[in-house]
Amino acid sequence: MNVVVVDDDKIVAASLKTILEATGSINVTATGSSGQQAVELYNTHKPDVMLMDIRMDGMTGLEAGELILGTDSNAKILYLTTFSDDEYIVKALKMGAKGYILKQDFVNIAPALEAVTKGQSVFGAGVIERLPQLLEETPPVIDGDKYGISEKEAEIIGLVAEGLSNREIASKLYLSEGTVRNYISAILEKLMLRDRTQLAIFYYKNT
Repeated sequence: MNVVVVDDDKIVAASLKTILEATGSINVTATGSSGQQAVELYNTHKPDVMLMDIRMDGMTGLEAGELILGTDSNAKILYLTTFSDDEYIVKALKMGAKGYILKQDFVNIAPALEAVTKGQSVFGAGVIERLPQLLEETPPVIDGDKYGISEKEAEIIGLVAEGLSNREIASKLYLSEGTVRNYISAILEKLMLRDRTQLAIFYYKNT
């Protein structure tokens, strides 16, 4: 797997390169320290995954990501962030990034990159549950006609995205827990998604 690492702290970038290449399965083809360099390095190397900081002087990682995705919608961008970056996490999700990971969580960075190359999105469960609050608005209902799902299925998807359990959804919609479970299984199959986390991510990317 070829990865480009961009972080405005050159020591962090060098440390990440050392840690990732020690796995034996990841090759860091280049490192950079700015959003502008991120765009240039992506265009030059076309990495399997771009591992990029969000907060950088000048062009931010989010601005660089928008430029990259604007020219290559298949680009896989994984952001490095901290717990304080809630507003950036929302924007990253909306723009089509594959997720975010914490800089200090070095152990999970390589597995996160592997997951992204397999088509998965890597967003912390805690953030998924907080998204309605981060967005500071009533979560919109997904367009059922566009995705071939019923009004009830669309409502259930929204409740899953809010972090409600099957039991809580059943209580809210006056359904049995088994019925809710069947609904969710059918929805996942229809949308070709793996689990509730992917379903929540699907919801926030498509509303």
